[in-house]
Amino acid sequence: MQKIKENDTVKLKEAVVHGILKKKGKEVMILDLQELENPVCRFFVLCHGESNVQVDAIAESVEETVKEEVNEKVWHREGLKLAQWVLLDYGDLVVHIFQKPFREFYNLEGLWAEARKELIEEEINLK
Repeated sequence: MQKIKENDTVKLKEAVVHGILKKKGKEVMILDLQELENPVCRFFVLCHGESNVQVDAIAESVEETVKEEVNEKVWHREGLKLAQWVLLDYGDLVVHIFQKPFREFYNLEGLWAEARKELIEEEINLK
């Protein structure tokens, strides 16, 4: 797992959330994995959309917003072909964008139940 400065991680999380909310991503949740034993990364950011078109649009918005706001490129992406569960890997932070039934089925919040959770309010002030 790559270590990046704490301030950079905060800015990256903010940019990811901003990108999600631009496309009306639902139930945005940040899971802080740092206190867990052998975490795969420092943070997961989860959300869902109502269709494969919206999931794809959210993923594109996250990539564009992160590039614009913090000048970071995604390291790896998966799931864009079907857009049921899209994963965007930024090293210390991994974004999971689901269609709602797939989010409920895979239940990452339950799988990582010991992680600290932060639910993001959807009515934030977007730039």
